[in-house]
Amino acid sequence: MKTKLYKVFSVEDDSIYRRLIQHRISMNDDIDLESYSDATSLLQNTYKKPNILILDLNLPDLGGLEVVNTFKEKLPHCLVIVLSSQDKVDMVVNILKTGVYDYILKDDFALDRLWLSVNNAIKTIELNNELNNLRNVVSDKINFSENIKGVSNEMREVFRLMEKTVTNNIPIEIYGETGTGKELVAKAIHFNSLRKTKPYVALNVAAFPKELIESELFGYEKGAFTGALTSKPGKLEEANGGTLFLDEISEMDPAMQAKLLRAIQEMEINRLGSNKTIKLNFRIITASHKNLLQEVKEGRFREDLYYRLMGMKIELPPLRKRGNDILLLANHFISSYAKSNKLDAKTFSEEAKKALTKYRFPGNVRELKAITETAYVMSDTSIIEVQDLQLNEVNLLENILGQHLTLEEYNIKIIEHFLQRNNQNVLKTAQDLGIGKTTVYRYINEGKIHLK
Repeated sequence: MKTKLYKVFSVEDDSIYRRLIQHRISMNDDIDLESYSDATSLLQNTYKKPNILILDLNLPDLGGLEVVNTFKEKLPHCLVIVLSSQDKVDMVVNILKTGVYDYILKDDFALDRLWLSVNNAIKTIELNNELNNLRNVVSDKINFSENIKGVSNEMREVFRLMEKTVTNNIPIEIYGETGTGKELVAKAIHFNSLRKTKPYVALNVAAFPKELIESELFGYEKGAFTGALTSKPGKLEEANGGTLFLDEISEMDPAMQAKLLRAIQEMEINRLGSNKTIKLNFRIITASHKNLLQEVKEGRFREDLYYRLMGMKIELPPLRKRGNDILLLANHFISSYAKSNKLDAKTFSEEAKKALTKYRFPGNVRELKAITETAYVMSDTSIIEVQDLQLNEVNLLENILGQHLTLEEYNIKIIEHFLQRNNQNVLKTAQDLGIGKTTVYRYINEGKIHLK
């Protein structure tokens, strides 16, 4: 037997009309309809929590307006559709003021309109449920300590600063190298803030030529310029009530900086090609891989705009300074990749772990994610080996040369790396390095290099 998705109450004192309503509404297989002849029995069953109420105003025991108010107080999310033979304007206005979903006059076409209204009400319920679910999912997904992984002291400090931003509207400046997760931090702040149910709008300033950035930010009216075939709101307008995130703000053209400054100061804009002023209310979060204050000192960024944007400064540490966070993140990315692709879990070998912790990660967290996911694909077993990691050789060499070792120790490190990359093939390693294989075997025989 099919499960009924929606519970609908109908109250009508006319027995014949009540049966007509029952017959028509029951044509929808998703509806579980309960009919009542008076308000008393209706209100005794509100614990069943109907989604929709079809209400006749002329009931024998209680006035229709009183029923509506009582019902809305007990079940504020229930949609009320009123059926009435009364067409007096003042009565209709008073009923509509209570927040009823629809008012239908009883005439020859009333049942047709009722059928349409009930089905539209169901669509409204579905849309509201989708929106609430989406808000909950987004709010749960973007969590300081769950989705921004890190236990290092550097990241604990980032979390501490982020917590200070969620109960106010102070501007936020996020600074960090490319790939450190600046937008993830901005999203986390928004979806845990007082504005979390409002829009989050992001714009990467560096992704647009300076000729287009103004229309992207401010929007435009139809005919404002060649190619403007329709009107379009800008990012500032889209973010109204919520949060505007401007990534790589340091790349903004000086002329555009002046226009942005005015918009932030006045909290109002005009679309291109329009004289109409649009009032705004948004929180601004900016990010850059450059030090904005240094950019101001060198004359590349407006000082007045800098002080408008300056609020809480959050500096994201590069991955190479986050210690054990590297392996924590690597395991997280591997686990997430396997889960999202319905694959078996994999782990890193000890040598692979060592290689990851020694690597400098110029691309930071973004690079680590790409390396680990590629390594999963490259690995033929449940263990990811060091040769599965596509690490940048230049950085590996820098890591090795940065250590205080003897020349022989440097040689051993380099030979070990190439042995791992070549799956312990001594001949191939000797050929790659341009040395005799006897050199490699000598280190092996002396116990200075161990084949896996």
